[in-house]
Amino acid sequence: MKGSTHRRCYCRDPRTGKPLGKKCPRLAGRKHGSYSVRQELPLRADGTRRSFSRAGYESLKAAQADLDHIRALLGLADADDSEGLDQIAELLEKVGDEKAPLPDIESTRRRLSHGLDLTSRLTVGDWLDIWLAGKKGRQSAISRDESNIRVHLQPRIGHLRLDRLRVTHLSEMFEAIAEANVEIAEGNAARRKAVEDLAQIPWKGREPRARRKAMKAAIAEMDPYRRIVGPATRQRVRSTLRAALNAAIAQQLITFNPASHVELEAGRRPKALVWTEERILHWRRTGEKPSPVMVWTPEHTGLFLDHVAEDRLYALFHLVAFRGLRRGEACGQRWTDTNLSAGLLTVAKQLVVNGWEVYEDDPKTDAGARTFALDSDTVQALKQHRAHQDKDREKWGSAWAETGRVFTRENGELLHPANVTRRFIELYEEIGLPPVRLHDLRHGAATLAHAAGAGLKDIQEMLGHSSITITSDTYTSLLPEADLAIAEAASAEPVLDGADPLRKMREINSLSAHAPLTQTAPDEEFEAD
Repeated sequence: MKGSTHRRCYCRDPRTGKPLGKKCPRLAGRKHGSYSVRQELPLRADGTRRSFSRAGYESLKAAQADLDHIRALLGLADADDSEGLDQIAELLEKVGDEKAPLPDIESTRRRLSHGLDLTSRLTVGDWLDIWLAGKKGRQSAISRDESNIRVHLQPRIGHLRLDRLRVTHLSEMFEAIAEANVEIAEGNAARRKAVEDLAQIPWKGREPRARRKAMKAAIAEMDPYRRIVGPATRQRVRSTLRAALNAAIAQQLITFNPASHVELEAGRRPKALVWTEERILHWRRTGEKPSPVMVWTPEHTGLFLDHVAEDRLYALFHLVAFRGLRRGEACGQRWTDTNLSAGLLTVAKQLVVNGWEVYEDDPKTDAGARTFALDSDTVQALKQHRAHQDKDREKWGSAWAETGRVFTRENGELLHPANVTRRFIELYEEIGLPPVRLHDLRHGAATLAHAAGAGLKDIQEMLGHSSITITSDTYTSLLPEADLAIAEAASAEPVLDGADPLRKMREINSLSAHAPLTQTAPDEEFEAD
């Protein structure tokens, strides 16, 4: 395809006013006029001609350099690649119309080879959509990345060009997220106060009804409750962005990952604490939990299991409390992986919640796929549970849903893990136990195993942690505190001369049929007494 450079000026004939063009006598001087380039481009689909033209070069060398650049871009596509040639021609037409700089040759080569639109400038948002659409792996991880992109990344940096994303952009984004936490906290407090005020207005009477109506309307206008974006969440947002940008580097779209260099506050795991008498008293007075992760003492666990002994999910709670299964692992446990004759249980599948949808997946980690022994009491609880399930199967007949799961709904269908959590909360609130998460029963299982003499390695294998570091970080502070909590419970009342120093503990234990399972054996000195 033809291309050329030429020099011209914009002088006009003083008599006619017409441009002189190449006839200007002053063009003989090297400093007069400017150089232009013109390059023929591939024909359009309808056969019409098109070209790239640009003027204003101060030297022939500069004009020739751009002409060579244009020809190099056209050479990126093979002669028989009509689609590629058409894309490059459209790109050069757009650059010429917008008087924009010529695109980088290597960048254009990469975009052409990956099938990206050459005429659009790839933004961070565009790339995040492309990356997420092609992401493989666990659905739960994909959903987490989708949420991080939709809620945080797209609104704040999605409009920026991918190749111009800098560390300063990300620092500003995370600072803005932290600042928004103040507004979220204030909005949540205002809504909570309005709801409390509404609860104080009487139901009866014309004036109270009018006040309630006005208050409800005001609450409806307020922002909904929102979660604070804490350090751990900000770390997860950065992790999503860093993975997406690493993929862009692998595709040779960028050469630098700013997400790897932005500094953030460390997202530390909350420290697990035991519900001691002092902490329970503080909670009852203020409603505040000392930590997001609270653990029952063995006495609390025993009282809870006594209370739920007749509940259809008793065996599930028993299994979680003593063997530390995760919620999804317990809900997904299959009878084919449960050998009650040998007293062995294999964790091979779990149920995962995505939004509200439930699906089956492999255990969380390779270490999560594990086999461990069951004690005789747990085996007995599972045998009784299977007998009840057989009765349910017979009762439902052809309407029974055969899922093969150990724990199911009344008709055999899969349990929804969220409903199990809801039932757990209902049951412990009925007897006034301090609040814990269902997941925190895993911590309780660790304290019971520790009390029975298990070391950190044993606890790691029981809980299915991928690294003993995780077990150590979580339980090195919890286990001594659990020992202290038991000791404090034993000495909660003054001991008089001649009194039994273990009387308080025995009173607590006498309330629970599970006390022998949730307490350490007395030492030889007290046994002799």
